[in-house]
Amino acid sequence: MASAFTTTDGAASVESSSSAVNWGPIIAGAFAASTLTFILMLLGSGLGLTMVSPWSNEGTSVTTFAVSTAIWLIIVQWFSSGFGGYLTGRLRAKWVGVHTDETYFRDTAHGFMAWALATLIMVFVLGSALSAAIGTGVQSASTIASGAAIGASAGASANADGTSVSGATSYFVDTLFRPSDPARLAAPGAEGDAAAAAQASRILIAGVTAGDLSADDKTYLGQLVAARTGLSEADANARVDAVIAQANEAKVKAQEAADTARKAAATFALVGALSLIIGAFIASAAAALGGKQRDDEETVYLTQRS
Repeated sequence: MASAFTTTDGAASVESSSSAVNWGPIIAGAFAASTLTFILMLLGSGLGLTMVSPWSNEGTSVTTFAVSTAIWLIIVQWFSSGFGGYLTGRLRAKWVGVHTDETYFRDTAHGFMAWALATLIMVFVLGSALSAAIGTGVQSASTIASGAAIGASAGASANADGTSVSGATSYFVDTLFRPSDPARLAAPGAEGDAAAAAQASRILIAGVTAGDLSADDKTYLGQLVAARTGLSEADANARVDAVIAQANEAKVKAQEAADTARKAAATFALVGALSLIIGAFIASAAAALGGKQRDDEETVYLTQRS
């Protein structure tokens, strides 16, 4: 019966006592890749924030910002993964008595492991910093897109008695109660102004949420506007219809902005995953290239020395 440690032709099999994995080059390549990734991320974040303007209708759109960021992620993966993988291949110890195909496989595996370790470092150690760096620009672009949709209704306004009006409808309420005679602006407000503004705000919120105001709410709102501004009932109703149309238009634009941001986020996630796959491939190929150059350089050196 043949021994378990012999081959079929009787020759004893030889097994190396050392592992085929060189963790030193893997760790070194991973740290180099993660450091370069962080530097390039900060550079890309700085360049990306210059594309975003705090003013309406200026700067790039959310989609453009997300796509450009995703493309930058691919570029970052090219540079960092290639650099880390190449270092891993050049720094590993030479394998003696190993077939060329096996050497290529080990170098490729070492590059992949260096990329995987670098990715884990970025996720668990530097994840919060990267989220702050990248998320700031994306959040700014999203805020601008949604802010452009509801423009002047961004802040809350206060009445004379200190009570506040909802920030989402303050502009529309001001439009409703804008006096027909500018001289009314200097006149002291009536005691019921705050209650009228609060009622109008709640009516507008309910109407915009439901899609349209009921006939009773619209009639009552027209009466409030007529009593507050001195307009005729017909003019007050016309103003109510105009403001409701503006509010519905702002709602539609806000929904479109949210949908655009959602699609941009999905595109960013897909391209980000693609960039990681590309990074894994580049790191593996770069490690194989670095390992081959390392062995070739040593072969040339030994030949010249002999």
